[in-house]
Amino acid sequence: MYHKSLKNKEKIFAIAPMMDWTNRHCRFFHRQLTRHALLYTEMVVADAVIHGDRERVLGFDEIEHPVALQIGGNEPRKVAEAARIGAACGYDEINLNVGCPSDRVQSGTFGACLMKAPELVGDCVAAMKAAAAVPVTVKCRIGVDDQDTEEALDRLAECVFSAGADALWVHARKAWLQGLSPRENREVPPLDYARVYRLKKKYSHKFIGINGGIQSIDEAVNHLGRVDGAMVGRAAYHAPMMLAGVDSRLFGAAGGKPDPATVIEAMADYAERHIEAGGRLSHVTRHMVGLFHGQPGARRFRQILSTRATRPDAGAQILREAFSAVAEDLRGEAA
Repeated sequence: MYHKSLKNKEKIFAIAPMMDWTNRHCRFFHRQLTRHALLYTEMVVADAVIHGDRERVLGFDEIEHPVALQIGGNEPRKVAEAARIGAACGYDEINLNVGCPSDRVQSGTFGACLMKAPELVGDCVAAMKAAAAVPVTVKCRIGVDDQDTEEALDRLAECVFSAGADALWVHARKAWLQGLSPRENREVPPLDYARVYRLKKKYSHKFIGINGGIQSIDEAVNHLGRVDGAMVGRAAYHAPMMLAGVDSRLFGAAGGKPDPATVIEAMADYAERHIEAGGRLSHVTRHMVGLFHGQPGARRFRQILSTRATRPDAGAQILREAFSAVAEDLRGEAA
């Protein structure tokens, strides 16, 4: 994937791994809006991959391809085994998390903490590459705490690329391991896109992707003029219809944007299968409340999904009814 991208000067657009958000239901939904974007799982710790229920922890629908598994951990042997399992389950890429600053990862000394141990990250990557015959990548910050971002990011890149990493995705902010919450770490440290651009100049022959604060496809296009990949996170989750323009704008796909009615019907069918398997409608619809963000009828759509779809006995028909409540407004706007 990444070598082909560099060779052919093709760009990659990705939807970021987001804890508690980019689970299999979210990814199935996002795939209805874009066929070409690279999707990521939420971070899964290596022990959960190795010892957990494989279907619950790693299960995904074939329609999600290309889809990457993000692993959290700091022991080369364990992350290698997790990478082997992930590849065997059919994931297209295994990514090592070196950017999450949550209390959970700090207590386990992985995630963003690993920015302080670039040699260990290199050892993890080398072990993962030896264990999995799919691309192995790293997602990091530009530094943590009082690190000099020039030195810290350069050293991490040197270690991971020397170990054989296929790509480095960089969230263009520092992470502060003490004093800021995970949410504040996504918003308070200033963005420094220029630092990622400088890294790409230094590693012109390596795949460098950028993440952090990207709010639109236009912004992604601008970054793709300087780096090899653009990764969008919360903007795509809160206003997912932005993804409907990805395939035509970035990949030249014909056919225009996905039809909302078709998306809703695909998700209703999916929800019915999930409910039949013992799940609940809200497991699916909680990822869809922002679908019509900024459009007529969006408030009514959110209200229905936030109230009626959360009932224990809710069926997929509620999703269809929620769409019916906004469809007339959407037709009127189109006219």
